[in-house]
Amino acid sequence: MRKPIDVKILRVFVGEAARHKGRPLYEAIVEEARQRGMAGASVCRGFMGFGAGSLLHTAKILRLAEDLPVIVEIVDTPPRIEAFLPVVDAMVEEGSIVVQDGQAIFHLPLRIRDVMTENVATVDVRTPLTAVVDLLLRREVKAVPVMEGRRIAGIITGGDLLSRARMPLRLDMQGQLPCEQRCEQDAAAGFAGLVAQDIMTSPARTLNIKTDVVDALKIMAGKNIKRLPVTADDGTLLGIVSRTDVLAAIARASSVAGHLEILPPGLNSTARDALFTDVPTARPDTPLTEILEQLVRSPLRRVVIVDADRKIIGLVHDWDLLRSFVQKESPGLVARLVRALTSQEQGLPALEGTARDVMTMNVITARPDTPLAEVIGVLVEKKIKRIVVADDGRLLGIVDRDAVLKALARQ
Repeated sequence: MRKPIDVKILRVFVGEAARHKGRPLYEAIVEEARQRGMAGASVCRGFMGFGAGSLLHTAKILRLAEDLPVIVEIVDTPPRIEAFLPVVDAMVEEGSIVVQDGQAIFHLPLRIRDVMTENVATVDVRTPLTAVVDLLLRREVKAVPVMEGRRIAGIITGGDLLSRARMPLRLDMQGQLPCEQRCEQDAAAGFAGLVAQDIMTSPARTLNIKTDVVDALKIMAGKNIKRLPVTADDGTLLGIVSRTDVLAAIARASSVAGHLEILPPGLNSTARDALFTDVPTARPDTPLTEILEQLVRSPLRRVVIVDADRKIIGLVHDWDLLRSFVQKESPGLVARLVRALTSQEQGLPALEGTARDVMTMNVITARPDTPLAEVIGVLVEKKIKRIVVADDGRLLGIVDRDAVLKALARQ
């Protein structure tokens, strides 16, 4: 049996004759709840009752035309009820609204409404691009919907900034640079005069709030999309969902019960089924210039440091290298390093030191037979994109979030 979860119960007491914008109020409340992806709503018609006016309403045979009492009941998680409460309050002109705590077991598909981020940062189509980048860095997010009034006009992702705005570094690496150098990078990219609509992806692909998680997973894996805005039936922006959100939801669900129908069929796979084996390696005494060369060539943007028997010793990320030289306060060398990492400079700068000087020694690993559910749990808990796969300490390859998503979507 699944464990009950904390919920809130929302009950709205109104008269059957109450209207909202020309339609029965109870019907309008249910439709609004449906559009917003609430877990469910029920309407009960009473056969007797009275309200604030003390007028008795009854369904006795001779008084069928009376304004009978109606109860709309909605059960959902506390945050979703709290978000919906002001909407209902604005709709009810006469009646009562009751909210109480409870516990429930939901036998429902795992839907996007359960995993999305609701507090969405947005920008206007006319927002300067420098302000867009500042917002992304400040909120530590990788994508932002672009709005034109209440309509989603598009979306700006880190990929859009790299490909269309010629931003030199990924967002996570931009955060490693001192403020002055970030400003220099923005200027070099030619951000001046550009606004959000100049580089956004439009139209933005969206998900309806009632989409289940497995269907969202298949869309993301099939279209290679990392983040999607979530909308109500009428197109109103309600949230945004990322690959990490989807993977985290699957990890939580699999920890409750491994055989629920809501879980994707690929969850029975192992790390071996999502393995990327073309992994750059080096020894601890490898010069940093050679490490940089491997980082530039590999899409993984990391080099695994191994000994003569391919036993894992450490790991060098591209941002490990960048951060090391930022800390040494060598702005000229950092600028050259940035140009090298973004393939803007033909010759690589000569770097002093070896892999041992910058590598991370705490390498998170998994065995090839580790169930994919456990791999997902580690990726989510440690907030990492990739995990090294090893057998008896020897390197076999790397599993990343994209490969995991595709393995899960596989029938």
